[in-house]
Amino acid sequence: MGKDTLTGLKVRHAMRSQLIVLEPDDSIDCCIQYLIKYKVNAIIVGKDSEKPLGVVSKTDIMGAWYAGLPLSTPVEMIMNSPPLFCGPDEPLDSALDTMKANKIYRLYVLEQESDKMVGAIAYPDIVGLLYHYCSNCDQGIFNKSKETAQDRVKRYKANEIMTKQVESCREDALLESVVEILSASRFGAILVSDDQNYPKGVISKTDIILCYRHAQDLSVTAGTIMSTPVALCYEKDPVESAIKSMILKDLHRLFVIPEKHQAVSGVISLTDAAALRSGSCHACISSRIRVDKN
Repeated sequence: MGKDTLTGLKVRHAMRSQLIVLEPDDSIDCCIQYLIKYKVNAIIVGKDSEKPLGVVSKTDIMGAWYAGLPLSTPVEMIMNSPPLFCGPDEPLDSALDTMKANKIYRLYVLEQESDKMVGAIAYPDIVGLLYHYCSNCDQGIFNKSKETAQDRVKRYKANEIMTKQVESCREDALLESVVEILSASRFGAILVSDDQNYPKGVISKTDIILCYRHAQDLSVTAGTIMSTPVALCYEKDPVESAIKSMILKDLHRLFVIPEKHQAVSGVISLTDAAALRSGSCHACISSRIRVDKN
C-alpha cells in the first residue's frame, strides 16, 4: 500500500477529547438538546467509571420519531450497542478503515488496558487534520507566494471524489417520506429540488430531529422545513477549497454543480474528503514533514 497524508499518524493526533455522555435513563429530548448544543451527530451512553454501553445517533432519533416514541423515552431504548472502539496509539489509517468497513461516522477511543474513554475520532476530525496540512503546504492553493509551483501540481477536483448519487425530493413531498429516505440511505441530508433538479433547499437530520422536539407533524411538506440557501461548490473546484468551505462554515457537505445555475450533479461530504486521505494533491507527504517540525 502506498503512502498517503495519514501514514504514520496515530488516532491521538486527530481525536477530540471533549466527550458528552448520557445516562441510560436520560430522555430522547435531553439527547436532542445535547446534539444541537454541541453540534455532534451522536452521543455515547454509559455510566461513570464503566465501559460505555451504546451510542445514540441522529438516525436513531429519527427512527424513534417515525416509530411514534415519546420524547420522554430513555435513550437506552434506542441506542446502538456495543459502540466500536479504537486505541489512542492505533494508526489513523487503521481507524479510518474500520469506520469505512462498518459504515460508521465515528469511533470512541479507550485507553489501552483500561475501560476509560479518553476521546472520539470522527470524519470531521480527520478532515480538519488534512486541512491543517493543506493550509501550511508550500504548494497549496492557500499559499499565494507559490503560484508557479502550484501550477505544476496535479490537484483533485470536487467531481473526482464526490458522490454522484444524490437523494432528492420535491417541495411538496411529505416529511414522513423524507424520514424514510434518509433512514434507508444513511445520507446526512436530502436535497429539495425542482423538476430540473435545480437546488431549492436542503433538509438535514438536524432539521428533522428539531421537528421531532418541536412536535411538528410528519404530514408537513419538505418545503415548509427546508433550509436555504443550499451550500454549493463547482465540479472543478479543488478539493482543498471544498474542505476549507465546509470547515469554516461548519458544514458536513456541499452539493456540486457543473456551472452556475445548473442542476446538481453530486455531493461532496467530509466522509468523501477523509476517504481521499489527502488534502488535494501529492505534495502532502513532503509538506507534512515540514509542518510537523514547526
